[in-house]
Amino acid sequence: MNAPDPLTLPNLPRDEAGPVFAEPWQAQAFALALQLHAQGAFSWPEWADALSERLKAAGPADDGSRYYEHWLAALEDLVTAKALASGPELVARRYAWEDAYRHTAHGRPVELIREL
Repeated sequence: MNAPDPLTLPNLPRDEAGPVFAEPWQAQAFALALQLHAQGAFSWPEWADALSERLKAAGPADDGSRYYEHWLAALEDLVTAKALASGPELVARRYAWEDAYRHTAHGRPVELIREL
């Protein structure tokens, strides 16, 4: 079973030029995957396999509306498999971002304050 082609997913946000990011976090997840690859954290075939596995697991009923959630999950899979961060570290970071989001005034950029 092949992973669906993201260009044919009906609910993947797009404009006349093609797919677009619906939310800033999607662009950030996309950029992070590209940067980690550029730094040699994983090969492009490894990335393609990880994303393909996540898209296949979503099943044929997946309409593309959760494409970047699958992207992020594949990235987390590779980050933990390559020991770049542990599962608990990723969970702690997710909770820190959620907390920062809840405590940021509407319309303001969400910032994660690094504890020293």
